[in-house]
Amino acid sequence: MNNNIENEALILDACCGSRLFWFNKEHPNAVYVDKRSEEIIACDGRRVIIRPDLIEDFRSLPFPDKSFKLVVFDPPHDMYAGKNSFTAQKYGNLNKDTWREDLKKGFDECMRVLDNHGVLIFKWAEIRVNIKEILEIFDYEPLFGHKSGKVSKTHWITFMKINQ
Repeated sequence: MNNNIENEALILDACCGSRLFWFNKEHPNAVYVDKRSEEIIACDGRRVIIRPDLIEDFRSLPFPDKSFKLVVFDPPHDMYAGKNSFTAQKYGNLNKDTWREDLKKGFDECMRVLDNHGVLIFKWAEIRVNIKEILEIFDYEPLFGHKSGKVSKTHWITFMKINQ
């Protein structure tokens, strides 16, 4: 477990999963949160390890307001993946009936725990829902973003909390 939960952690990964995009998967200034902790052999035989520092739901984070300088919000991107599919096993799944509300609550929670002038990095893969529809859910205007992946379906979008 990351000892920085009690210390002055600067970074929150609100749904870390297996920390795929982190260069240092044990960054000393980060707190890793996810709603599950498990080690599984996925349906394709690959090993998936999800070990957050805290098991929490991104819709209700256990931190005081303005706790972090940087928040990473990379929620699951699919609401129809089968429970035993590789996508659901590795990345998790959104609820098909409440995903809009869940994402809004999660984004709002990430902004709540973000300090003034802090930065939120939001990652979204257009598996089922395009980025335009996702951004309409949030009450914040993004600063800039970047498309990545083989077919440019993954979006990295940057927000800053200004005067909140």
